[in-house]
Amino acid sequence: MTIPVADLENPPKPPMFGERQRFMLLLIAPAVLALIFFQIIPILTGANASFRDWSLHNPKLTWVGLKHYEYVLTDPGFVWIVMPNTIFFMVISVAASLVLGLGLAMVLNQKFPGRGLLQTIILLPLMVAPVVAAIMIRWMFNDQFGVVNVVLEAVGLPGQPWLAQRWTAFSVILMADIWLWTPWFALLLLAGLQSLPKEPFEAAAIDGATKWRVFRYLT
Repeated sequence: MTIPVADLENPPKPPMFGERQRFMLLLIAPAVLALIFFQIIPILTGANASFRDWSLHNPKLTWVGLKHYEYVLTDPGFVWIVMPNTIFFMVISVAASLVLGLGLAMVLNQKFPGRGLLQTIILLPLMVAPVVAAIMIRWMFNDQFGVVNVVLEAVGLPGQPWLAQRWTAFSVILMADIWLWTPWFALLLLAGLQSLPKEPFEAAAIDGATKWRVFRYLT
């Protein structure tokens, strides 16, 4: 049986959704559905509410356009307090979590006795819900019966009203956020470190490269 030359030059294209593609889509379908129902739909609902006069006693949902945004952006408290605090919090939290997470990932990437136990302890904050962590931090730093002030008074230092002052409360919240997110950075960076090929590191060790040069130019 001879095959026409035209068929050889223009072979049929494989279907866009073959058996393998359908199987892959089936595997990620539960995660996609969860993302749609618990992330995308609430975001769209909140965006819709931001353009309307939405209150419990007004079911009409009156369209007001950008009125709410104009009110917020012209509020001095938002412009000079909320926005700078938010940006400062975001920059410090992400930078500190990234640096600490990278350090922990570098440690966990080494082979030493007890690495599995240390990895479990470091990843424990990932299992704590943010609401539970907030309640726990609030009790720990309570100025009357919090454990932090108890420890300070036990060593002869005066207790502090941690959550009653601006910068101490800000520092406590920042510390709690870093504590919660550092294991997440460590887990992602550890996965990246373990996926790196070993040959360049072995060549660098043979050439006598220092740890800093290996980290900077290879890792």
